[in-house]
Amino acid sequence: MSNKMDQEIRTFTANHPKSKTMQAEASKYMPGGSSRATAYFDPYPFFVDKASGHHVYDVDGNSYLDFMLNATTYIVGHANPTVTEAVKAQADIGLSYSAPTEVQIELAKTIVDRVPSVEKVRFTNSGTEGTLNAIRMARAYTSKPKFAKFEGGYHGNHEYVSVSVYTPMNKLDPNKTTAVPEWPGQPQSVIDDVIVLPYNDLDKCTEIITKNADDLAAVIMEPVSSNFGYVPATPEFLQGIRDLTTKLGIVLIFDEVQSFRLSSGGAQEIYGITPDVTTFGKIIGGGLPIGAWGGKEELMALYDNEKGPVISHAGTFNANPATMIAGLETLKQLTPDVFNRLNTLGDEIRQKINAVFGELDIPGQATGMGSLFAIQFSDEDITDYRSMLRGDQELKKVLYTGLMNEGILMFAKVQGAVCSLTSETEIDTLVGSVRNVLQRIKG
Repeated sequence: MSNKMDQEIRTFTANHPKSKTMQAEASKYMPGGSSRATAYFDPYPFFVDKASGHHVYDVDGNSYLDFMLNATTYIVGHANPTVTEAVKAQADIGLSYSAPTEVQIELAKTIVDRVPSVEKVRFTNSGTEGTLNAIRMARAYTSKPKFAKFEGGYHGNHEYVSVSVYTPMNKLDPNKTTAVPEWPGQPQSVIDDVIVLPYNDLDKCTEIITKNADDLAAVIMEPVSSNFGYVPATPEFLQGIRDLTTKLGIVLIFDEVQSFRLSSGGAQEIYGITPDVTTFGKIIGGGLPIGAWGGKEELMALYDNEKGPVISHAGTFNANPATMIAGLETLKQLTPDVFNRLNTLGDEIRQKINAVFGELDIPGQATGMGSLFAIQFSDEDITDYRSMLRGDQELKKVLYTGLMNEGILMFAKVQGAVCSLTSETEIDTLVGSVRNVLQRIKG
């Protein structure tokens, strides 16, 4: 397998000499030459010159048909004219102030009107901050110290959610889910206060949650789990978790930072299951830094400045008008018809990629839901973190690098999303490139 990867890396390095020089320079001033883990890959990342529409262009003159879309953010494409013109107009009168602006009301109203669980919403600057504050709010509301997350679930990079996220198979207890720290030196108190659950296993979740109910403030989960290939929860599982948390007085948090792109009201609208709190990011900022969380009024009232907040929440750039206008102009373009089209395109991508695996007789499949898709080297049904890990992770790396050499950009885990500019042409280009790389892998 190393020979296959070596071949792809040789092609990559031959096509990216300027990026190699820039990476060496960047490494002098930033550890690993970067401020973002997902921006690095072996042998070195390409450096972007510009982006427009469905494409990204690098400093070496290579172009990429972009299905990563900055971690699913650019749902209406890069440099969308309506969004960029609105941001330029705002920049002329100020990028941020120490006081509120009218546009934050408009974006807040749009989210409240669209999302079933949200009666009030509050803005911050990243999805990480959104989940951090949602968990903090649940703890304050219930006066309980612990919360539960799912094995392999990613919810940003603050301390308490950095547990059992990327755990390798050899560190997993074969008999149960346990809290595993993500890096050395994490306090034992963090590990003690995080309960780890198995995704899509209602019986075991019921047992664990019931056992810890007296101390559990919240359960946080993605209804469509990004870290193992946009694997959706089964409706029965999601409804079971909702019923159980309601019965036990535990706050249920849906992390819809990525899955909010599935419909006007997010995944919860599709499932018809309403959490107590929802966290947001990505598309609601239109390409600028954004995070948010919202939910029932009685929960959000803990932040009510008019009545004296129970929890103080500050942030220099919270609800800055440039981000608010970019998000608002993005959401305005996302009608139910647009969402339906995006989700249909995602279905088509999965069907065609599955057909390529069958055609080449290679064990593999496409997973995902709606406009979100991923490629797995496994014949096993992918239902949770462990079933994803049992697939061939090394082949994913080869495919990812090979696709870049074909001019296709995806997540390093070979995941992606479509945008409003995606058509049959882009889908056929993607599927054809997947076929080319798989043929090279097969030899």
